[in-house]
Amino acid sequence: MDSDISEELAKRQKEISIAEFFEKNKQILGFDSLQKSLVMAVKEAVDNSLDACEEAKILPEINIYLERIDRDEYRLMVEDNGPGIVRREVPKVFGQFLYGSRFHAVRQSRGQQGIGISAVVLYGQITTGKPAHIESKIISEDIGYMFDLYIDTAKNKPVILKEEPFLTDKKSGVKITVNLKGKYTKGKQSIMDYLQNTAIVNPHATITFQDSDGFKIKYERVWNDPISPPKETKPHPYGVEIGEIMKIAQKTSYKKISTFLTGEFSRISSQMANEILKISGIDPEREPSKLTLEEVKKLKEAFLKVKLLPPSYESLSPIGETLIKKGLKNVLGDLKPSFYSIPVTRKPSVYSGNPFTVEVGLVYGGNIPSDEPVKILRFANRVPLLYQAGSCALTKAVENIDWRKYGLEQKGGSGIPTGPMIVMIHLASTKVPYTSEAKEAIAEIPEIMQEVDLALKESARQIRTYLIKKEVKNKLSEKFFLVQKILPLIAEKSAKITNNPVPDISPVITKIMNILWIDERVEVTENRAKINVSVINYTSDKKSFKLYADYTDGAVLPESIKPFGEYDQKNDYIVWVIENLDPLKRLDLYFELEKIKSDYSETTYYIEGIDPVHVVGAEPLPGDWNIESLKSIIEEVEGDEDGNEEE
Repeated sequence: MDSDISEELAKRQKEISIAEFFEKNKQILGFDSLQKSLVMAVKEAVDNSLDACEEAKILPEINIYLERIDRDEYRLMVEDNGPGIVRREVPKVFGQFLYGSRFHAVRQSRGQQGIGISAVVLYGQITTGKPAHIESKIISEDIGYMFDLYIDTAKNKPVILKEEPFLTDKKSGVKITVNLKGKYTKGKQSIMDYLQNTAIVNPHATITFQDSDGFKIKYERVWNDPISPPKETKPHPYGVEIGEIMKIAQKTSYKKISTFLTGEFSRISSQMANEILKISGIDPEREPSKLTLEEVKKLKEAFLKVKLLPPSYESLSPIGETLIKKGLKNVLGDLKPSFYSIPVTRKPSVYSGNPFTVEVGLVYGGNIPSDEPVKILRFANRVPLLYQAGSCALTKAVENIDWRKYGLEQKGGSGIPTGPMIVMIHLASTKVPYTSEAKEAIAEIPEIMQEVDLALKESARQIRTYLIKKEVKNKLSEKFFLVQKILPLIAEKSAKITNNPVPDISPVITKIMNILWIDERVEVTENRAKINVSVINYTSDKKSFKLYADYTDGAVLPESIKPFGEYDQKNDYIVWVIENLDPLKRLDLYFELEKIKSDYSETTYYIEGIDPVHVVGAEPLPGDWNIESLKSIIEEVEGDEDGNEEE
């Protein structure tokens, strides 16, 4: 009887393909609600386009069109100008799970698992029963090819319903059209939210979205050079598991274990290979494909006992200070922020043999709500993370900082602070440690948490410095008025009454002020802004320094920079080198901006080559910060005010 039951159970067992598994568990990939499913479909298609353009060193132009078909059915079309996909590969890329070129590549990449775009095809298939339509054109052929296909989930294979050539004027590119169930909104965690965030970290891309109701938005590129793709490297010994070592050993062309180690792994020299083999007790002549499980275990243990160089950082492609700043200005300019921090890109670090780097940018003031929790923009390998914020390491790193030290409100010194600030955090890695296949949150790896913490604090110090300097300027404004208007009048009247020459009051002025005063006046006409920067030396010595103007909106007109100075395109600054500015001398500088989105906010000025403690109106460059000295100035000014009140 028991034997019959066992045989019956055995007959019920069958192989389940990866496609069939995801067909029944689509929520694992993030397709767990109608609204989220629509966002995920756009995300996977756009990510594929951006990666393809990056590999081909093409400036991306991506068009997204969403058409409502029925109550909750939509037709989504995503088209790019990438290199296209060769004809024979199209069905596999879109109709087969775990098929892709990046799964085994050790380098930073948006998509790596070979699941994303085929999951979109499958989701559309199971929710509407309709096939996906794909068009592809490569530059070396005169015609493109179109396919209608669906996925045979039992076999994890594409089924081609139609294939035919077509004529097009496009040089190259891919277009995918898929019908799917969804819910279209424009608020938080929507398609618009995803595209806005994507535009921030991809300022080299032009992204256009349009729906069937006539709504259209376009994010123009603000960087005209293609992004250089990261270089592919070999796996680092610290980051491979026993099973991976066995797999590499089975496929290698090397016949000796000694050359296998130097040829298949990074950072292993011949000398280091000999040391590893000596520790593990393996014969250098041993054939890799014949290694036993016990020998592989010893090899893995030996890896951890030798001191290897960290993995190559050429496999990473951080966004960088300039592009982060350009992306934030381009997308958030309508909020008219009063301050953009100098973005922080940390030096690359390593967790479990995987290189990574952390980047942070902060935006403060303007029309950003001051009575709401700070908004956190999370990114991994230039991809926005819209969901599961509460379980993400990047969010928790923000919560763990005592933001009260930096001028924000925060109950108990933990949790998300309240204030007019937006925090952007980007993690770039060859292997992002997501908490699930949906790739929506990052796991709390200690090494990553530490780097995010350091980057946030470095950026937060800039906010604190900005607020302190702003407070100083406000407190000194009365003195400024006194020096500029009242004292000269008093001197003139006193001289007239006493019939004496007007006295030289410059020593008095410099003693009262003892600062370099920087101020601006802005004149806005339509979408242009004319800016006059006044620099006055209220000290007793000549001053030489560099002044940087970090404009908050629009595009600079290089020919408008007068009477001297230049536009530093690489760093996106206007720079003046000022030599020997005499005491009490005023220097007027000018520049103009075009394409501003709204009434222009104040410019952020940075200064270099002079003690920032004696400067009002410009922020010190990183490395020049002296918070304690700035605090002492405030205390001194407050003391003067108290004294005046007593008198």
